[in-house]
Amino acid sequence: MEDFTGTTGVTRLRTSRTIIDDESRYLAHNYRPLPVVITEGDGAWVTDVEGRRYLDALCAYSALNFGHRNPSLMQATLEQLGRITLTSRAFHNDQLGPFAEELCALTGYDMMLPMNTGAEAVETALKLARLWGYRVKGVRPNRAEIIVASGNFHGRTISLVSFSDDVQARAGFGPYTPGFVAVPYGDADALEQAITKNTVAVLLEPIQGEAGVLLPPDGYLAQVRRSTERHAVLLIADEVQSGLGRTGATLETERVGVRPDLVTLGKALGGGVVPVSAVVGNRDVMGVVRPGEHGSTFGGNPLACSVGRAVVALLDTGVPQANARWLGAELGKELEALTSSGVVGYRQVGLWAGIDVDPALGSGRDVCEALLRHGVLAKDTHGSTLRLAPPLTLTDDELDYVCAALTAALDELA
Repeated sequence: MEDFTGTTGVTRLRTSRTIIDDESRYLAHNYRPLPVVITEGDGAWVTDVEGRRYLDALCAYSALNFGHRNPSLMQATLEQLGRITLTSRAFHNDQLGPFAEELCALTGYDMMLPMNTGAEAVETALKLARLWGYRVKGVRPNRAEIIVASGNFHGRTISLVSFSDDVQARAGFGPYTPGFVAVPYGDADALEQAITKNTVAVLLEPIQGEAGVLLPPDGYLAQVRRSTERHAVLLIADEVQSGLGRTGATLETERVGVRPDLVTLGKALGGGVVPVSAVVGNRDVMGVVRPGEHGSTFGGNPLACSVGRAVVALLDTGVPQANARWLGAELGKELEALTSSGVVGYRQVGLWAGIDVDPALGSGRDVCEALLRHGVLAKDTHGSTLRLAPPLTLTDDELDYVCAALTAALDELA
């Protein structure tokens, strides 16, 4: 801990309590964090200002797939910081071209378009789909429709919350952007029935993360892909959370054998260092955009591209994906064993799990607070559900630590 002199001129010891109090005073209250103040991180572990260590089993909603301060990512960051960080797309830089080529090779697509945040990547994909609908499919101007799924979470821009059914994320932000049609997630027949002559795309999360790591029925994505091909409609997969190794494959759509027209990537693409996102797709769709129609001051900046290239290099080895598969199988066994000890249901693939706890034990927030007391950080969602998404660099012993802490937290609440 250290002393801090604020605007009042009074010097005081910086503790978790004083830091949280100051934050509450000056920061808009759009989050409700757990009462822990993190000051350092290394691998799967973080340390608070009092020196207590916790295993980070959320890893920033998959943005830290490779752990805190991953050596390869730190090296790429520091080397690029010593050269140049930003040029804007008004000029070329020596990192963007190689990053684009390497990301396309990793994902198997022809082209990419770089942005910063996951929400920007999704917005970009929607704009590309509308352009494609007007310029290639021949939809009349301002008539394009995009089908989405209930329970979705694609970000928090006005357009993205416009087709959300999460009241907390949506209420109070109208009027809403038109042009979206929602159907039940997992119902491929309802989705096909919603397609009209004005439908240009279907936007789906292969696994709905914010909704509680909801897995669709077997064969769902393949059936949707057949429907979109039959009706000349694009399939957009939002893999901002599910992609880049989380489920044991580079892309979740790859794992289930489906090839979308566009894939949005983010979070882990920046390695927890800088915001990096992208849309990848084939030339016949990506090629519809023309200079001046879309852009970003920071999108494709040299620092982001350098970090992104290091992320791609890690994934190109296949090691993070393999570790997610191996430890994911072990995590599934541990969760199954807890179904008689307070877990009433769970959904898990790779190192990603949504765990439903008996409401009699408390809310998901209660479980996360108990986990905090046992040295593990996790996040609740939708009542009594919590999510686990530890780094893909996790070890067997660290997975055991998480599972032991979860068992102890449930026992504490029982």
